[in-house]
Amino acid sequence: MGRLAQTEGLNEIQQEILATVRNFVDKEIIPVATELEHRDEYPSEIVEGLKEMGIFGLMIPEEYGGLGESLLTYALTVEEIARGWMSVSGIINTHFIVAYMINAHGTQEQKDYFLPRMATGEIRGAFSMSEPGLGSDVAAISTKAVKDEGGEFYVLNGQKMWLTNGGTSSVIACLVKTDEGHDSPYKNLTTFLIEKTPGFGPNETVPGLTVPGKIEKMGYKGVDTTELVLEDVKLPADRILGGVPGRGFYQMMDGVEVGRVNVAARGCGVAQRAFELGIRYAQQRQTFGKKIAEHQAIQFKLAEMATKVEAAHQMMVMAARKKDSGQRNDLEAGMAKYLSSEYCKEVVEDSFRIHGGYGFSKEYEIERLYREAPMLLIGEGTAEIQKMIVGRRLLEEYRLAE
Repeated sequence: MGRLAQTEGLNEIQQEILATVRNFVDKEIIPVATELEHRDEYPSEIVEGLKEMGIFGLMIPEEYGGLGESLLTYALTVEEIARGWMSVSGIINTHFIVAYMINAHGTQEQKDYFLPRMATGEIRGAFSMSEPGLGSDVAAISTKAVKDEGGEFYVLNGQKMWLTNGGTSSVIACLVKTDEGHDSPYKNLTTFLIEKTPGFGPNETVPGLTVPGKIEKMGYKGVDTTELVLEDVKLPADRILGGVPGRGFYQMMDGVEVGRVNVAARGCGVAQRAFELGIRYAQQRQTFGKKIAEHQAIQFKLAEMATKVEAAHQMMVMAARKKDSGQRNDLEAGMAKYLSSEYCKEVVEDSFRIHGGYGFSKEYEIERLYREAPMLLIGEGTAEIQKMIVGRRLLEEYRLAE
């Protein structure tokens, strides 16, 4: 293990968790990741291993059967897993966003019902905010929930998009529009917890709910990404997250802050792996009578890659620690997500260039990373959205006195 991307101030429990995860990644994920990815096969055995280690309950409080760890521990765990295969980190990310939202905003009954089974991985979560025509404009959500005549149930209609774990999940946190009578569209959004049977097609337990087949993607394979179609889906009012309608946008944004730290961690993990592959190959490949690592041009490239890996890691750690301290971290999370995803793309491309023609071959791992990195430029908000968030927060912090 090299000296890059080290984290100071970790306690013994954190160090033990990360050492266990890294060992699992090296032995159980990296050797099979490329083969499974090329087949677009769900990593069932890997997921079972994560369940046995308690990873699905990493941030869930101990009172609900989880490990009660911090966002920092979770982010560093995600970084290690993404270093092995980014798709696996996606499987646990949406699960944790949903678990975090239930713990932070749910009613006591919702916490008691969902969190113990989420901690063991018995049920896994999916997060649904986007729609086919939505993009980054959350206020334009068109999926609606309307109260029935008795007021005890809501009827949901619409179409959601880009659900990671859409098929394999058992509970979906779904953001929809409700008529709360507010002028602000953001106060007319509500999060519903939709419990369902895992699988594709019309759902067995929720009439009107359909999860079509997997969306075919350039990369980020193995994990299922789906649409969600709701046609007169009837849900009781107690499935509103927190029990009160109209708070969904703020609940989702709180979850997205956790998600952005997660995406930053994924970018760090993929970049680390790309650097490892690049510096290893540079010391094996020979041109013009010497290893290419001895050429100054390659040394410059390795130096730039390593600097980006280190900078992204430290920014991600800062954002996680800010959230753990109870402070607002949208500025730091936006910066971390923006920096790590952009640097990840650049580090992967530089490693791809170091590999030369072999980087274009599916036999080499860097080919997979080259297709995975672009997803990070989009997930949890594009670079432009992150810069908008950061810019607005900076103006708040440095506003001139009138």
